[in-house]
Order: sequence, then C-alpha cells, then structure tokens
Amino acid sequence: MAAACERCGRAPESVRLVAVSKFHPASDIRALLACGQREFGESYAQEALAKQDELVGEDILWHFIGGLQTKKARQVAGRFALIHSVDSAKLARELAKRASEARVLQPVLIEVNMGEEQKAGVEEADLPELARLVVSLGERGCGLDLRGLMCLPPVFDSPEEAGPAFEYLRELRDELSATLSRPLPELSMGMTGDFETAIEEGATIVRVGTSIFGPRPQKP
Repeated sequence: MAAACERCGRAPESVRLVAVSKFHPASDIRALLACGQREFGESYAQEALAKQDELVGEDILWHFIGGLQTKKARQVAGRFALIHSVDSAKLARELAKRASEARVLQPVLIEVNMGEEQKAGVEEADLPELARLVVSLGERGCGLDLRGLMCLPPVFDSPEEAGPAFEYLRELRDELSATLSRPLPELSMGMTGDFETAIEEGATIVRVGTSIFGPRPQKP
C-alpha cells in the first residue's frame, strides 16, 4: 500500500486497509489486532454479529462489505462503522428506518454495478436518484450518512486492466459530489489482486483478505 501511494504521490495515511475476515475465526482477528490492524470487513450478517459478540470490548471498526438483503437491515444498522453495499431504494429506506429507531446516523456507501456479469450494485443511470434519496434519509440527524461509492470491478487477467473501472468510479464520485453539492470522501475499491491499481486511481479504502489471512475457508 505504501509503495502504491508513493508511486502516485499520495500520503500513506490517505488509504485505509479493511482486512476481510469473513469465514475466518475471531482468533485470527485477535492476532491481527495485536499487530495494530483495527478495521475488519464481513459479508454475512449472522457471522459478523457472532464475531462482534465474541470480540466485544475490542477496539474494532467493523465494515459490512457484502450484499445486504433488506430483511437483514435491522441486524446491521448501527452495528457497523460503514456499510459499503447500499444498492437500492428499498434497502436504503429500510436501513434508514432501522438506524432512526436506534437513534444513530449510519455511514453508508452506494455500490455501483461495473459489469454486466455482476448482479449487485445500482446501475449508473439510477445512481443520482438513489444518492439523492440516501442524502434525504439522513437530514434529521439520524438515518443514513452518504460517504461515497464502492465497486467490484470485472475480473481481469492482470490488475492493471482494472484501472479504467477504478478511474471511472472516481469520476462518477466526483460528478455526484458536484451534483449533490456535498463532499463524498470515500472510494471503496480494490482487493488482494488489484488494490495497488485501485490506490493509484484514488481508492481511500481497500478490502484485502487473502494476502493477509491466507486462502479463505469454505463458507460454514
């Protein structure tokens, strides 16, 4: 990460590392905590909440990075420092409702669909409308706080091929920020295979699992 920041003239502290701990035990998270890592990403509500309970009292910032069903909104609202995967008006409204009930302002990112083979993410044409809705759902001090965008790029043979997708997401973020007249500081993009390219294209959060924890076990 530091080398990628140096290549593009960015300060290393401008990029946050989310260690993707899904399917790995809480003991692995504790080991990484001892090394100074604080931010961890989970993709399944039930697994994530169980780990939160097991690690209660630890200094952890939890990220929800996976696809989120509307019926799970009640479980995750207010339990994560950042939810990366808002991709529909229905989900946004339910998350805002549950966050308001908990009297919290839940930071979120909107996930943008970057390829035809992907099912998750809002289509580019629908992004401004969804963003305006999310902003409106946080205007009373609780509900949702739109912080930026997230993407899963198409799978390429080399990391450099993902560069245009990351660049495009940054441009979408900049255009949306101007349209909404509000800062959108976060860009969550880049994983084990391409995080350096993502950093060079402006990522502020990278989601890395395999190169930290090793091969991911099968889902329990």
